[in-house]
Amino acid sequence: MNLINMLSELRSELQHIEEAILVVQRLAAGGAKRRGRPPKWMASGAEPSGVASAPVRKRKPFSAATRKKMAAAQRKRWAKGRTQLD
Repeated sequence: MNLINMLSELRSELQHIEEAILVVQRLAAGGAKRRGRPPKWMASGAEPSGVASAPVRKRKPFSAATRKKMAAAQRKRWAKGRTQLD
């Protein structure tokens, strides 16, 4: 086998091992069991590359009339809060 190919394969394996070591160090630094969603750095490499994640659903935009109603309701809430402070 060609020595240059062997070196490139060993370097790629070394890179994978170093990444694994970093993940384990981060997990160890985390300490006790966490509640809630894991941080992005933990979740980013957790999924196998062959598995497709669920499709992201886009939100429908609000109509202009709905935005006006929402704004009026928020102004009403702010006004109520201001009168309670006075």
